[in-house]
Amino acid sequence: MTTTTDRTMAEGFRVRVRDDVVFADSGRLLVGGSPVRAVRLGERARGLLAGGDLVVTDAATSRLARRLLDGNLADPVLDHPDNPIEVDLTDLTVVVPVRDRSEQLDRCLAALVPLRVLVVDDASEQPHRVAEVAHRHGARVHRLTTNLGPAGARNAGLRLVRTPLVAFVDSDVTIDASRLLDLARHCADPRVALVGPQVVGKVRSAPGRRPRWFERYDAAASSLDLGSTGGVVRPGAATGWLPSACLVGRAELLTGDRDRGGIGGFEGGWRVAEDVDLVWRLVDAGHVVRYDPDVRADHDVRGTVRTWLGRKFFYGTGGADLAARHGDKVAPAVLSPVMALSGWALLQRRWWSLPVAVLAGALTARRLAPHLPIENGRNAVAVRLTVKGTGWAVRQEAGLLLRHWWPLAVLAAPFSRPIRRALLTAVAVDMFVFLRERTGVDPLTALAARRLDDLAYGSGLWWGALRHRSARCLLVRRPGTTNRPAQ
Repeated sequence: MTTTTDRTMAEGFRVRVRDDVVFADSGRLLVGGSPVRAVRLGERARGLLAGGDLVVTDAATSRLARRLLDGNLADPVLDHPDNPIEVDLTDLTVVVPVRDRSEQLDRCLAALVPLRVLVVDDASEQPHRVAEVAHRHGARVHRLTTNLGPAGARNAGLRLVRTPLVAFVDSDVTIDASRLLDLARHCADPRVALVGPQVVGKVRSAPGRRPRWFERYDAAASSLDLGSTGGVVRPGAATGWLPSACLVGRAELLTGDRDRGGIGGFEGGWRVAEDVDLVWRLVDAGHVVRYDPDVRADHDVRGTVRTWLGRKFFYGTGGADLAARHGDKVAPAVLSPVMALSGWALLQRRWWSLPVAVLAGALTARRLAPHLPIENGRNAVAVRLTVKGTGWAVRQEAGLLLRHWWPLAVLAAPFSRPIRRALLTAVAVDMFVFLRERTGVDPLTALAARRLDDLAYGSGLWWGALRHRSARCLLVRRPGTTNRPAQ
């Protein structure tokens, strides 16, 4: 596969409408995507999408395919027998940053054979062991004399890449060459700059030893596991970022100077949230970032409770750095006042909760309906979107109480019955969603681990906010408003 600066999709590129997208108004309207939207279809577009698939044949079908992909209404079809997309081994270089961890590095590199691999030794204390493992698997080694952290090490490797595509794989991640090449196939879309797989937790237990409770939880609900729904990644979408543990992207674009339209790599001075920052800068520059959960990478879970919770805390501290650079894109929830009222009423579980939620929903649907590009069934579609939005509002407010705002909730709970009631409902909502979406953890373990997870991450978030003397990373954003701080 060759990369190109042409932004038009090649003939034969195929996309497929997602299963959760609804055809309304006799097929004239698509409702779905992330964020949820309604798209009006012309007569030709309806005919082209009659079977659910669209094949690019000209500029018009390329524009339609782009519109569907950008709205998360369709996914690319990369392995269709009529036009499979292939990537040559010589198009990709894998950069593996590491500091010691020779045992994990050995497992990582064994899976990457026969790809071209560059190991960046980030000032290891035992560099000879890193070099020995790398040479055993045919990988080059670039040694740094000063520890730069993962972001700086990735940048050092990126500057040495001479292939069109580059992959970043952390030393505690295992993904084989074929799956990395599957990710790289997304770059057949000329606007795709970066793509990531589903990163799932993996317990490396000794034979005969049952994984401990926190290991089972971390394997089922890793912070890096973004779920089973793929699509375009951007703030406000179902997937708003990608973990740098495993990524594939266009090398020239990632290394290019920012003054010339490039990204300039990761933010080298950051040791947390550098992956979120990279994705958001790419999106701001007009590039496409995709998440493909059909490709999986295994990530070693933490070996102790202290390191597990410590990592959660560390992740939380990055929120304030992101807010300082990207403004309220980092907002922990996006809620209109009416939907916030509806969600809060349902969390209260009182006799008036349902009437208030219904009234708020009716008001929302009434305001939404005139803006829908639909002739027949407009009110029904508006109601459907409102119900979905109400459910999402409840989930967001539960997350705020349990994770992002828990210090305030704990302080207020002894003095406020509504807060206590909302907290109990939030726990029930959180557990229902978790147990429905995740497997492998019993309810009691999940309950304890979820609360510790939330406490650790929320503490890190507040610590970062106090360090920056700014609460911006804690504030809710209204839909349709995204403000960046003054530069």
